Amino acid sequence: MNLPAAAQEALDAFAACLGWEQRARLLMQWGERLQPLSEDERSEANRVSGCESQVWLVGARSGEVWQFRAASDARLIRGLLAVLLARVDGLEGVELQQLDLPDWFNQLGLARQLSPSRSNGLNAVLQRMRELAAG
Repeated sequence: MNLPAAAQEALDAFAACLGWEQRARLLMQWGERLQPLSEDERSEANRVSGCESQVWLVGARSGEVWQFRAASDARLIRGLLAVLLARVDGLEGVELQQLDLPDWFNQLGLARQLSPSRSNGLNAVLQRMRELAAG
């Protein structure tokens, strides 16, 4: 399966990092790229449960493909959300269902740094995306 352009960009950028410190810095930079959510979008209805940090997710379908936006109050989580969004951008619902999240973070070299709680949180975000896509 072909990667979305943003996902390929993420892979290339993270592959060029020499260590965790560089990856962490890059992750923060990616987090800055998230489009901010409005106050209305930061509602309880859009909050993802299962995350230690506050995370909000909104999704919209355009034809067959999905576009998601997300926000968090935690900088590192924003970065992780940004690379997750890069990976799922423009996927169809079926592709979302098949996405292997641990494999994606492994490819980015971020898997070892994901604590169980962060990993659970990101899985909760992906699960929410799948629920939205399933309609």
